[in-house]
Amino acid sequence: MRELRLDTAGPVGDCAVLQVTGEVDAYTAPMLRERIRELAAKGAVHLIADLGQVDFLDSTGLGVLVGGLKRLREAGGSLALVISTPRILRVFQVTGLTKALAVRQSATDAITADPHWKQAVESQAGSVHEWCRQHGLS
Repeated sequence: MRELRLDTAGPVGDCAVLQVTGEVDAYTAPMLRERIRELAAKGAVHLIADLGQVDFLDSTGLGVLVGGLKRLREAGGSLALVISTPRILRVFQVTGLTKALAVRQSATDAITADPHWKQAVESQAGSVHEWCRQHGLS
C-alpha cells in the first residue's frame, strides 16, 4: 500500500496536471476532491488527472473524479485522465466512464488532443513535448 501523493504541474493559464500516486480509496479520496477544488478555486479549471502511478482505485475515487468533472464543466473547464495501467483502465471501462471522460495514455497525448491545452502550453514552452519535459511528464 502506497500513501496517496498529489503533485501539480502548472498551472499554465487555466490548465494544470494533477499527478496522482498511490491508492485512491474511501480514506484518501477526500484529499483528491479537495485538491481538485483548490485548483479550480485558483482558476485551473482544465485539469488532466495523471493516474499512471495509481495502484488502486475504488468507487469512492471514481465518485470524486465524476464530481470533479461536473464541477469543472460548470466552471467552463474540463477533466481528462491519463491511464497507463490496464487494471485501472478496466475499472473505467466496466463502469462506462470512458464515455464521459477523455482517457489518454500519457500527459503529452492528453495535452496534444485538447486545442485549449495545446495553445496554453505552446505559448509558454514552445512545444507540448518541451513543456512536458520541463515538468517531468511523459
